[in-house]
Amino acid sequence: MTSRDIVRRTLEYDGPERVAASFPAPYWHDMVNVDYRLVGFNPEWRDVGGGWQEYIDEWGNTWARLDRTSKGEVTHGVLEDDWAQLDDLCLPDLANPANFDGVRDACADPANERWRIGGLPGFPFNIARYMRRLEIFLMDILTEPDRVTALLRRIEDLLAETIVQYARAGADAVMFPEDWGTQTALMIRPTTWRTMFKPGFERLCAVAHEHGIKVFMHSCGKITDIIPDLIEAGIDLLQFDQPTLHGIETLGRFHGQITFWCPVDIQKTLQTKDEAAIAAEARALIDHLGGPEGGFVAGYYGDNVAIGLDPHWQDVACRTFMEHGRYR
Repeated sequence: MTSRDIVRRTLEYDGPERVAASFPAPYWHDMVNVDYRLVGFNPEWRDVGGGWQEYIDEWGNTWARLDRTSKGEVTHGVLEDDWAQLDDLCLPDLANPANFDGVRDACADPANERWRIGGLPGFPFNIARYMRRLEIFLMDILTEPDRVTALLRRIEDLLAETIVQYARAGADAVMFPEDWGTQTALMIRPTTWRTMFKPGFERLCAVAHEHGIKVFMHSCGKITDIIPDLIEAGIDLLQFDQPTLHGIETLGRFHGQITFWCPVDIQKTLQTKDEAAIAAEARALIDHLGGPEGGFVAGYYGDNVAIGLDPHWQDVACRTFMEHGRYR
């Protein structure tokens, strides 16, 4: 099987020959990112004094950082000052076919036998929360529901068009980040999420599936309460960096319904620097979430520096995943 076959069979519970994986060389790596590039937009960080750097993103938000390695954070949202600016808000031309020239080239390359993932900047929440900034936007959900809904629908329309362009360019899946949880619970009531955000998930997943591509979602925090809703909405894969936050056995209850993509837990288990504990969790992830039927992608957290670890500890996980994940 090619890497692409292994990932497809994993997602469809169709018997991959081994666990699908996203490890660095020299380990298994079955997926490749094929992201659009926004024509004519080349943002650069600029020094504004005192070690502070800023740039303005394609949505009009101002980002800032104090170091040279992080992605920073939004310090001023394009709609932060006044909701009245929504009427004049100009969204970026994400769905311009010219943005996807590189995607088409990568997907047409006969040497590329990996599963091709096109990146999205988020689903509507992840984009809108920057425009108003998170702490304000969470209040807006309760105090300005009509305006929030209007903004979400505009973003949703744009994302639907962007998903179609990825499908036409040859991508196998789209993937988006949307952090919905704290370390203890969803950031808003599940009932509010279902009312305001689930319809957009259903629509965007339906667009992707109508055009023959899968939908992957990364989310940090404990969003266990809405996993059944995400499955109903059509999410094909959930990428979690903290699987033990939900409970590996709890996630295992969804085996057969959705695929999980996880490294060994980056905040708990890897931090023990205990080879036996790391190996045990790698085996447990395969046993509960995957196995010969499929349903699990073994992950690798891409920034060891950020989590304060020597790469050795993830090497232990990679080797264990590979030893335990040979199904045939």
